[in-house]
Amino acid sequence: MKIAIVKLSALGDIVHAMVALQFIKKHYPDAEIDWIVEDRFKSVLAHNPHIHQIHSVHLKAIKQQKSLTRLWAEFKKIRQLGDYDVAIDAQGLIKSALVARLLKAKKVVGFDKHSIRESLASWFYDDKIHIAYHENTIDRNVAVCCQPLGISVSHQAIVEKQPFLFYKSHFQPPEAPYVVFIIGSTWESRCYPKEKFVQLANGLQQTCWVAWGNAQEQEKAEWMAQQSSYIQVLPKLDLNDLKKLIDCCNLLIGNDTGPTHMAWGLNRPSITLFGPTPVNRIYQTAINKAIKSPSKVDHYALDKNDFSIMTIEATVIVEMAQQLITHG
Repeated sequence: MKIAIVKLSALGDIVHAMVALQFIKKHYPDAEIDWIVEDRFKSVLAHNPHIHQIHSVHLKAIKQQKSLTRLWAEFKKIRQLGDYDVAIDAQGLIKSALVARLLKAKKVVGFDKHSIRESLASWFYDDKIHIAYHENTIDRNVAVCCQPLGISVSHQAIVEKQPFLFYKSHFQPPEAPYVVFIIGSTWESRCYPKEKFVQLANGLQQTCWVAWGNAQEQEKAEWMAQQSSYIQVLPKLDLNDLKKLIDCCNLLIGNDTGPTHMAWGLNRPSITLFGPTPVNRIYQTAINKAIKSPSKVDHYALDKNDFSIMTIEATVIVEMAQQLITHG
């Protein structure tokens, strides 16, 4: 069986969908699974033994350039990728549905119109999976990837998953024990204040390494390091380096963003901090916890002006972190 999974972005969403791979291979060990992804995220999929081929696209870059010529060439490239028994759109956007339909697949599968925000995407699918948009993000990804193949996956099976992020990296992680701070996110309102990260480091009294992804985050990380002797700033890391860093850490604490979710994919202890986004974006386990601000979240209309994450006290995080470190 040849399967194509379309999950173009973003980093955390890709991680949440990748967990389905092990369940597909368990039921169909000879299946060839290809993955279509935006080029800048392909490294998170790299070295996974369950993936046959990773095909990268550049749709976001082309959209920004507004080049119809390049867009047509990209669509032509997608059309030539190969023949598949089934193409699964695990994203539920019009652009991802179009990519799935462009593939030479006997059947195209995705969410039904009641399960996604861009309901028009469902028009591109032959078979449609229903799971409410407000349900757990990981459950939704597993459902759309596995149900079309006749695979049923229980909640407990996901909790007991095998790590599914792999890497080859020359990066030398810091000497253990250490904690990783993930301080960035796509919206400022999703970011825990830098001042409270400093309080958190001082409360933990352990070496805390700060990861950063752009100049603004680097500046924030360097400011934090000036405020606390427990905080160190990491060099610029690529995704394979980041996987290795997280895989060797004692605990990761971060905002609701891709690198934070990578800890769950690696079965490493983590605390995810939530403000304007829903807690059901993660699976909480014995080692993966969440702390949510008191604000209410509308899954269909997230409020970018909800800065309630600022109200989470560092002492609450410290208490939970110490428990995870002690029992981890």
